[in-house]
Amino acid sequence: MTSDAFGNGLTRAQAKEKVKLLRSQIEDHNYRYYVLSDPTVSDLTYDKLLRELEALEQQFPELIDPDSPSQRVGSKLAEGFATVKHRVPMLSLSNAFSEEEVAQWYERILDRLDEKMVEVISEPKMDGLAVSLRYEKGQLVLAATRGDGYE
Repeated sequence: MTSDAFGNGLTRAQAKEKVKLLRSQIEDHNYRYYVLSDPTVSDLTYDKLLRELEALEQQFPELIDPDSPSQRVGSKLAEGFATVKHRVPMLSLSNAFSEEEVAQWYERILDRLDEKMVEVISEPKMDGLAVSLRYEKGQLVLAATRGDGYE
């Protein structure tokens, strides 16, 4: 038995069941949000579910599955729209809910850039849509949502 990030003592079997439940809930929320445009939970509630899943997968790495919502961005693509392959994948940014998490994010950026300091601008996320806009010679030629990050 081990204790998860949320203070619950779980056996591997209990963790496996909890992971299965969380994945199902998150997939349902993804479908309602990305495909139906009819979310039933707040972003904060969704983020808490995803964090709980990530914590369990970190504790029990053998439960990680490449198809887990923790391992990919978004959901299946909505039908009825033209498909665009992104030149560079549009990946999800990590959420930060405290000053400590923002500081950790900033340190990761510095490490990746091999810099001592970079200037950043931050704004609270209300709710929105990630888009890629492409201009050629000053004219908008493509506007695409993030989709699954690749299309």
